[in-house]
Amino acid sequence: MKKLAILTFLALSILSCKETSKEDNQAILSESNGKINNVSIIIDDNLWNGEIGDSIRKKFAAPVDGLPQEEPLFTLNQYPTKVFEGFVRKSRNIIIVKKGKDAGYASTTQKYAKPQNVFFISGTDNEDILSILEDKSNEIIKTIKASEIIENQVRMKKSLVSDAQVQKMFGISLKIGFGYKYDMVRDKFIWLRKEFNSGYNSILIYEVPIESVEKDNNIIANITAMRDEIGKANIHGTLPNTWMITEAAYAPYLFEVNVANKKTYLTKGTWELKNDFMAGPFVNYAIKDTKNNRYLILEGFTYNPSKSKRDLVFELEAIIQSVKFLK
Repeated sequence: MKKLAILTFLALSILSCKETSKEDNQAILSESNGKINNVSIIIDDNLWNGEIGDSIRKKFAAPVDGLPQEEPLFTLNQYPTKVFEGFVRKSRNIIIVKKGKDAGYASTTQKYAKPQNVFFISGTDNEDILSILEDKSNEIIKTIKASEIIENQVRMKKSLVSDAQVQKMFGISLKIGFGYKYDMVRDKFIWLRKEFNSGYNSILIYEVPIESVEKDNNIIANITAMRDEIGKANIHGTLPNTWMITEAAYAPYLFEVNVANKKTYLTKGTWELKNDFMAGPFVNYAIKDTKNNRYLILEGFTYNPSKSKRDLVFELEAIIQSVKFLK
C-alpha cells in the first residue's frame, strides 16, 4: 500500500468535501444523535455494493460474542457522500470512505457535533482502502465501543437508582440506571432487576475468595462452577426444581480485561434454566480485589425471548463498568 499521507489527506478531504464553513467552525457544536451502537457509513453506492462494502460489513457488523442468536456488532447506516449533511453529519459515530489522490487514515472527535467520533479512510484504489480497513478496523471498533459505553452511562445518569445498599455491602459504587429494583438482598448477595414488556435485565453482585476463581489455573471451569452454584442457591424459576445454570452446549468466551484499574476476567455466554426452557445471554465480570482478598463478581443477564438482546446486554456492561471501589 502507498505510504499513508495523513496530513495531506486531511487537508484535501476538508477542502474537497467542504466539511465545515467558517461560520460552522465558530458556532457551538450541537448534540450528536443516534441510537446506541449505530454507525453512519459515508460511502458512495458503487463502493458500498462491492468488495469494500463487504469488508466493512464483515468487520463492523460481525456477530457479537456470547449472544444466543446472531446479532451485528454495530447497526450500519450507509449514506452516499452527496447527502452527508444535516442529521447525518450529526451522527455520533461516522466512518467516511472515499477514493482520492492519496491513501490515508485519520480520526477525530467532536468535529460536527458532540460527542462524536469521525474516521476518514481514503485510497487511490480498492486495494488501498481494503488495506486500511484491515489495519485499522480493530482500533476503530475499540474506540466506538468505549465511547458508546460512556454514552450509555451518561444517559443513565439522568435518572439513577440509589446504590446505597451496594456501597454498604460491598464497598463499591455503581451507576444503576432507571427502572432497576432490588429484587433480592441477602448476606453478600444482591440481585437487581429491570422488567419490561418482553422480558427483563438483571444484575447480580457477590464476592468469592480468590482461590475460587484461580485454583488449578482453570479459570473458565471455575467461573462456570461458581455461576452454577450461585444460580442454584439464588436464581430460581417459577416451576419447582428449576434454577439458573451455564448452558452446557456452548463453551463461554473468556477475556482478560481491566475494570476500575483491576485485573478482570470477562466471561460471555448463555444461561439457561435447568428443568425449564428459559435462556438468554450473560456477561460475568470477575474483578480481582487483592486489597480485600476477594474477587468481586458483577454479572448481568438478559431474558428477552425472540427479540434483540445486543443493546440490553450492552446496557448491563455500561452499568458494570461504572464500578468504583470505595475501600
